[in-house]
Amino acid sequence: MAEEKLVGRVTHYFGKVEAAVIALSDALKVGDTIRIKGKSADFTQPVSSMRIETTVINEAKAGDHVGIKVAQKVHENDSVFKI
Repeated sequence: MAEEKLVGRVTHYFGKVEAAVIALSDALKVGDTIRIKGKSADFTQPVSSMRIETTVINEAKAGDHVGIKVAQKVHENDSVFKI
């Protein structure tokens, strides 16, 4: 299995649009594969798009809060790992 590196935590989930806000502790870019793990979530998905506010971005750095579409429901404080 590939090595996982913690890159952030979920701070909010928007159920209607199936998107999560992630507070990044490391860099993340479109095309990376992430694993979201928490009490009720544990899944892997590619990062297909990211936003900061309403601006579409291709990469983000530590300290940024980004929004991404997620494949499943997530919760506040779920861990986000880059694979």
